[in-house]
Amino acid sequence: MSETSIYLDNNATTPPAPECVEAMTACLKAHYGNPSSKHHLGEAAKMEAIAARGKVASLLGVSPAEIVFTSGGTESIHQAILGALALAPDKRRVVTSAVEHPATLLLLAHLEALGLEVVRLPVDGHGLLDPALLDAAITPGTALLSLMWANNETGVVFPIEEAAALAASRGVLFHCDAVQAVGKLPIDLSQIPLDFLSLSGHKLHGPKGIGALFVRKGRKLPPLLFGHQERGRRGSTENVPGIVGLGAAAELAQGYLATGGDGVARLRDRLETRLLTALPGASVNGGGAPRVAGTSSFNLGAVEAELVLDKLDRAGICASAGAACSAGGTEPSHVLTAMGLGAEGALATIRFSLSRYTTEAEVDAVCELLPDIVRTMVAEAA
Repeated sequence: MSETSIYLDNNATTPPAPECVEAMTACLKAHYGNPSSKHHLGEAAKMEAIAARGKVASLLGVSPAEIVFTSGGTESIHQAILGALALAPDKRRVVTSAVEHPATLLLLAHLEALGLEVVRLPVDGHGLLDPALLDAAITPGTALLSLMWANNETGVVFPIEEAAALAASRGVLFHCDAVQAVGKLPIDLSQIPLDFLSLSGHKLHGPKGIGALFVRKGRKLPPLLFGHQERGRRGSTENVPGIVGLGAAAELAQGYLATGGDGVARLRDRLETRLLTALPGASVNGGGAPRVAGTSSFNLGAVEAELVLDKLDRAGICASAGAACSAGGTEPSHVLTAMGLGAEGALATIRFSLSRYTTEAEVDAVCELLPDIVRTMVAEAA
């Protein structure tokens, strides 16, 4: 998608799909009215938002009325968690996992300091949950189960359908952080009894700064921002260009998934196979678990990832050391340490995030360059 850079950091860096940019540009030029206004400019903008809402709903297999537009994944997650607690005021226990996104874990840590009981379930060396531990953790005092569908660092997929069924059987609200799954895995919420699902536009080739929250019909989730917009569920003037861009991205993702969507997995496997062959000390974190197609958490074994990333960046290759929202720090990833890696191994890990726009030539370019970088750094350190 760029003539100068190779984007293997799709979680943070890849530009919106060209179709999304075109739709947003057209909206900015022609449909710039306030969708709450009753004049013709406002009505035109309102119709654009209605069409986009239908596209997002179609991708998830839900009704348009169950979609609330937000500013992104973090806001959606926070509204779901805080709203669920408000819906169950007599219960003060939340069950989650130790490898959730910081948007979830930091909020829960804040609430824990205020008296909430938070249970963080461990994962095994592959990044997987033990179903027996999940079953035991849900008690009568549990207000909410909140789990990610796919991990943002390793791509490991949790058994969300089983977790949703368990929560429903216990009368516990269930929120799923599906930021890393929407547009990458087929999702049909008409068949999965979860209550809330959060997503972010830029993770499925839409624009940044726009997201959505699915709220199951009948769940009167209170707002974070008060106002009349979004049927009273999210105040603030609607970001119509962003909404239109997200709608276009959802439509593209639905078309891609309808084709089978296995091309990205083949590229990821090509990347991992070639790098593992060239770097005998390397390994793939979560490689033995089900994963979304495009994410590879690659342990280089003996070199510091940040130094390698700097050299890759100088060569025009964008990758990351972990979650984009926490990259640049010197602390090891909480996801990798929860999986049993020591600090050295966690700090020697690079995350590659491929997309349906990644090419075989780009993967091969990385496979040619990265082993030389690592071997040179090992030799220099000897």
